[in-house]
Amino acid sequence: MNTFSFVICATPLLWPAAASAQLSVLMSGGFSGAYEQLLPEFERTSGIKVTTGSGASQGAGPQTIAAQLARGVSPDVVILSREGLGELIAANRIAAGTDVDLARVPVGVAVRAGTPKPDVTTVEAFKQMLLKARTVAIPGSTSGIWLMNDLFPRLGIADKINVKVGPRGTDATAMVAAGEADLAVMPVSEIVHAKGVEFAGSIAPEIQFVQTFSAAVLAGSGEIERAKRLIAFLSSARASEAIRKSGMEPVTVSR
Repeated sequence: MNTFSFVICATPLLWPAAASAQLSVLMSGGFSGAYEQLLPEFERTSGIKVTTGSGASQGAGPQTIAAQLARGVSPDVVILSREGLGELIAANRIAAGTDVDLARVPVGVAVRAGTPKPDVTTVEAFKQMLLKARTVAIPGSTSGIWLMNDLFPRLGIADKINVKVGPRGTDATAMVAAGEADLAVMPVSEIVHAKGVEFAGSIAPEIQFVQTFSAAVLAGSGEIERAKRLIAFLSSARASEAIRKSGMEPVTVSR
C-alpha cells in the first residue's frame, strides 16, 4: 500500500524587506544555484540592487509562488518552471511577451552523503532501486507532480513504494541528509549543491523529464526595464558557465 506523507516546513518564507531595493525577484529553488553565482556580477555591473524571495513553482500550500502572489507579494521578476509560469500567464499575472526560457534540467537521484550510489542508468535499475527503498522523497512542485501523476504509475509501482512529499526540493534533500528517506528523485540542479547528499546520476533517457526554468516580468511591475535587463543577463552567454555548473543546460542566449 502506498503511503504519502506531506511534510510541512515551518521555516518562514524568505522575502527580504529592503525598502531601498530597485528590483525584486521571486524564484523557485531549481534555478537558485546558478542565480546565486550570477547575481553579484549583475548588481556590480548594472548598479541595480536586487532582493530575492523564494517559492515553489507549483503545488499546494503557502510557499508556492502563485500563493504568495495571491496574498499580495509583488516582485518585479519571477523565475520558475515553465509549467508554473504557464499557469501565471493564464491567470494574467505576467507582462505580455516578457517570458524567457533560461535553462533545462533533467531529473536525477540524491542519496545520503557517504552511502553507496545505486545504479540509475536503466529503467529497470531505477525501478528496482525505488522498490527496495524504505522511503523515497520527492518535492511537491513540478517534478514531483510529474513523478506522482505520470512516471510512478507508468512503471507500475505507484502503490508499491513509500513516498514522502516535501513542499520544496530543499525539503526532499533534507529528508535524505537526515536519514528520513533513502533517496530523493528531483531536478539535478537542486541536488548538486545540497548539503548532506550526493548526486547518484540522472534517470534513464526513456523515462526522463527535462524541466525548463523560465523568467518573466510580473504584470504591473514599475521596474519593467530593469527587470528585462536582469532577465537578459540571466539568459546571456555570460550566464552559461554558471548554469552548467549548477547541473543545467542554458536555453536562450541574449544578444
